[in-house]
Amino acid sequence: MNTFYLSQSEPQQSCLLTLREIILGHSAEVSETVKYGMPCFVLNKKPLCYLWIDQKSRDPYVLFVDGNKMKHPSLVQGNRARMKVFPVDPSADLPIHTLHEILDEAHSIRRSI
Repeated sequence: MNTFYLSQSEPQQSCLLTLREIILGHSAEVSETVKYGMPCFVLNKKPLCYLWIDQKSRDPYVLFVDGNKMKHPSLVQGNRARMKVFPVDPSADLPIHTLHEILDEAHSIRRSI
C-alpha cells in the first residue's frame, strides 16, 4: 500500500482509504499505481483518476483525468483545462451512490477512448 495513505492524519486517512476501496471495488479492471507521488487508478493501462488532498482545506478529492468530457453536476472544473475533481468532506458520510455514478461515467468515457 502506498505510504501516501498512512502519512495522512484522521479523518483524511480513513476517508482516503475508503475512497480507495470504492474505486478499486467498482470494477475488476481498475488497478492502483503511484504517479507524481499520488495514488493513481488505472483502466486499460491509462489513468482514470487520482486521490489527493486540497492544500487549503485539507479535504480529500478524487481527480478525474477526463473530467472535461464528464457532465456529472457534482464535479468541479475550477481552473483546470482537462480534469475535474470530486471534493469529499472527510467528516461527513461519503456520498457513495454519487461516487458510483461518477465512476460509471468515467469508465464509459475511458473505454471509448
